[in-house]
Amino acid sequence: MATQQSTIDELATHLTGLDVRFRKMFGEYALYCDGKVAAFVCDDTLFVKILPANEDLATGLQTGSAYPGSKPYYIVPPDKYDDSWLQELIQVTADAVPKKK
Repeated sequence: MATQQSTIDELATHLTGLDVRFRKMFGEYALYCDGKVAAFVCDDTLFVKILPANEDLATGLQTGSAYPGSKPYYIVPPDKYDDSWLQELIQVTADAVPKKK
C-alpha cells in the first residue's frame, strides 16, 4: 500500500521550521532534512534511521523494516507527531548522517 499524500502533508506541518522536503520514490517517500535522508515514510508510517546520535531520543520506540529487506529503522507513531521531540529527532538524525562526497 502506498503512502497517502495526507500523511506527508501532516508530517510536513509538524516539521515546519526545519529544512525538510519529501521525495516520492516508488509510491513511498524519503524525508530529507538539510539535504540528507533522515527517514522514510512507507505505508503511512514514519521510519527514522537508527544512529548512535539519536539513540537517547528514540528510547521506547519500536523498530522495523521500512520495506522488505531493509535494515531496521525506528518507527515513530502518529501520536508523537505533535511533539517538538519529533523535530529534534529528525534534526539530530540529519546532523549525524554523513554528507555525500
